[in-house]
Amino acid sequence: MLGTFSGCRQRNPRPEVVVYTSVDQVNAEPVLKEFARRSGILVRPVFDVEASKTTGLANRIAAEKARPQADVFWNNEFVQTLRLKSERLLAPSQPRGREPLPAHLRDPDGYWYASGARFRVILANTKRLKPGERPQKLEDFATDKVPAKDLAIAMPLFGTSAAQAAALYATLGEEKARGLYTRLRDRGVRVVDGNAVVRDLVSQGSVAAGWTDSDDACGAIERGADVEIILPDQDAGGTLMIPATVAEVAGAPHPKEALALMEFLLEPATEKMLIDSGFFQMSVREGGPTQACLGGRPVRTMHISLPEIGARLETSRRDMSALFNR
Repeated sequence: MLGTFSGCRQRNPRPEVVVYTSVDQVNAEPVLKEFARRSGILVRPVFDVEASKTTGLANRIAAEKARPQADVFWNNEFVQTLRLKSERLLAPSQPRGREPLPAHLRDPDGYWYASGARFRVILANTKRLKPGERPQKLEDFATDKVPAKDLAIAMPLFGTSAAQAAALYATLGEEKARGLYTRLRDRGVRVVDGNAVVRDLVSQGSVAAGWTDSDDACGAIERGADVEIILPDQDAGGTLMIPATVAEVAGAPHPKEALALMEFLLEPATEKMLIDSGFFQMSVREGGPTQACLGGRPVRTMHISLPEIGARLETSRRDMSALFNR
């Protein structure tokens, strides 16, 4: 879906920038409008509202390779960004604001940069489980701590659930990670179509706990559901951070304006705007803000580079497909 946000200071012909984004439209629009107001640059955003929106936008960029239409790819995750880099569909850039980013959250050659993050959590129903009964780590889902019929995960073939599987393959090793998912399957843990489904099942009390994303979990808290957000594996390797990524498209028609938009998206104030709106739950910068629904708790995340996760994605997806018969 195409929209236009116009800066107020420019006369025609005015500079413009086209951004393809999988950031939820309700969260992205205020950010892009503020950029247009400040810069005077006409912003033409393309939103894809389908469930497979990130893949759809990446496919669109690939289809337009001979005649690129987009200037910036603002992705709500990182897997499709890595794919576009591997297909030589991104261009290197050096925007201001990149320097404070941790090394594992920016491409060493300048092809992408992280900007704000979600992360994986366990969501538990507080009426179904007493405090001592609630799972505290992913491994608890593979034990008899909670009956399997009372647990749910999203199909680990898509989106952040697939990224989590690949991250576990990278951190635990293939054998141990495959073994974890095999035990989940053999126990009969419920496998559903997405993280929002997990959230709803836990919120309704249909299951006692599940793996989901921090934005879904915080949304349940804000709606008053009887749930608790548990940060998994905080005494071990940490949980998976899911940063958004910003990249310039190769052959961008408006490279100067693309750089200006990327610099704006990398500003701490822009990141905070998206944290306050509920799209992100944490900063990608050390000591940065977190969303209020976490109660000020620090989040220990896996210290692993995004390319390391991407390198395990094909293997983990193959195994997940075999395990869960898709």
